[in-house]
Amino acid sequence: MKRKLTMPRIRENIDWSPIFQEKIKDKVVNYKPLPGLNVKQARILLVGQVGAGKSSYFNTINSIFRGRVSAQANAGTAEHSLTTSYRMYQLRDGYAGKPLHLRLCDSRGLEQDQGLDDQEVGYLLDGHVPDQYKFNPALPLSPESKEFVKNPTLSDQIHCVAFVMDASSIDVLQQKVMERIKAMQTRMNQRDIPQVVLLTNIDRICEETSDDVSKVFFSAAVQQCVDKVAMMMGLPRTHILPVRNYYSETELEQNINILSLVSLTRILSFVDDFLYNKLDEIESKSLKRNMMDVKSVLVLFFVLYLLIAWVFPIHGRH
Repeated sequence: MKRKLTMPRIRENIDWSPIFQEKIKDKVVNYKPLPGLNVKQARILLVGQVGAGKSSYFNTINSIFRGRVSAQANAGTAEHSLTTSYRMYQLRDGYAGKPLHLRLCDSRGLEQDQGLDDQEVGYLLDGHVPDQYKFNPALPLSPESKEFVKNPTLSDQIHCVAFVMDASSIDVLQQKVMERIKAMQTRMNQRDIPQVVLLTNIDRICEETSDDVSKVFFSAAVQQCVDKVAMMMGLPRTHILPVRNYYSETELEQNINILSLVSLTRILSFVDDFLYNKLDEIESKSLKRNMMDVKSVLVLFFVLYLLIAWVFPIHGRH
């Protein structure tokens, strides 16, 4: 049975053409983090339940820039997470091309009783976890671990978190998993880190979207799912980004590419918002320090004046 199509509530400026695909792809290629912060690459953390499509999202984005369907990250369906190590994946423009100014960071899949815990998430967000760190539930990472990054900079930290959620299983999302997500959000909110949701497998909830991805913003089923996820996550609808990953295709498809690139550019705009806030914070602290320096100089001059006046008193007229 086909799902009803409706007028889009969010009107994306997309014309689903080869020209637009190249335009938005160039936008990602030419992206650079906000200057003045010494941040070379945007770091985007992918978090989600086992099988939701975290690694597949990286593979999809990577495929677009490789020019062929790629499976660099280990992806698929399994009872437990296929991602066992923390990976900060580098994207390149073309085969052996120049590195882009962003990294997609893939973490362990969330499970009821396994996967990332709150403490590990905090370490990831703050940049304490190195690339290719192998998660070990029996021996969690701690400040005493030899792999622990002691003094991370803003470049090492996470600048935006993308929760990856399967649109076809939202209604059966396990309560314990949702509780873990909420606990993670608390840590992210404490650090003012922006969050989005990549809503995968939209083709499984809408047949028209399965046949033609460009119908995504006209799908009543997708819109209802976006509304539900926004409510569950406590995020604005504009932070819920429907995507369609490559998983059975052997050739690239223009509309899948465009939808994926649109999601990535939206994420990068949230990264910029985070970095602007950091820049404002740094400038505010610098201004306060300068004001303190001026006050200190004025106090010093006043003390010197009193000292001189005491040593060389000014005698009045007799």
